[in-house]
Amino acid sequence: MIVADGIYYALGLTAGGLLVSCLAHPWFGLPLFILAAFCLYFFRDPERAIPAGRVAVSPADGKVVALKRETATETRISIFLNIFDVHVNRAPIAGTIAEVRYSKGQFHVASREECSTENEQNVVSVRGEGTCVVFKQIAGLIARRIVFNKQPGDLVAKGERVGLIKFGSRVDVLFGPEWEIVVQPGARVLAGSSVIARRCDFAGVDLAEARELVVETRELVHAQA
Repeated sequence: MIVADGIYYALGLTAGGLLVSCLAHPWFGLPLFILAAFCLYFFRDPERAIPAGRVAVSPADGKVVALKRETATETRISIFLNIFDVHVNRAPIAGTIAEVRYSKGQFHVASREECSTENEQNVVSVRGEGTCVVFKQIAGLIARRIVFNKQPGDLVAKGERVGLIKFGSRVDVLFGPEWEIVVQPGARVLAGSSVIARRCDFAGVDLAEARELVVETRELVHAQA
């Protein structure tokens, strides 16, 4: 699949290349044809296998450039997208879009740490299954347009397409203490298919219930004896 914007850009560049080739020389239109092909490549939107279970998936393709404790209860994963990565963004968890907040800002190189707070960004909160995950679509030096296709109140599935950032960018994901982070800086991730965190509170509840069941079983056995 290809995002519609990429097709429009490619058609425009191809038309420009044909016009230049006709008015001047066929070789003069070649750069526009190359740019048209690159737009089709850049705006590709491949299907992804969404993992099941109580896990959070990466909202973007790219490289994990930071893993940082923001507060006592919140951890941030930062993912940098270069111009060769797929730029379609996906929901990290299933749930309801609780809040969408757009903030104007700077356009620093997206790999820099200060981008998380200073760059122009769209902040999205998703609530579901007793948790809230926040992710930020952050514009970079080249990326000047952020697209988000959902509204507050919309339901999203885990790994569902929700928008994109054009031409190089960054996505931050914020997790609470109920999540165990399972990626490290330097890892390459794919939107919708790479697991970046697991719910650890559910595992704890299951373990507690299992222990309680064992105790009750032992008491029942002793009573019958």
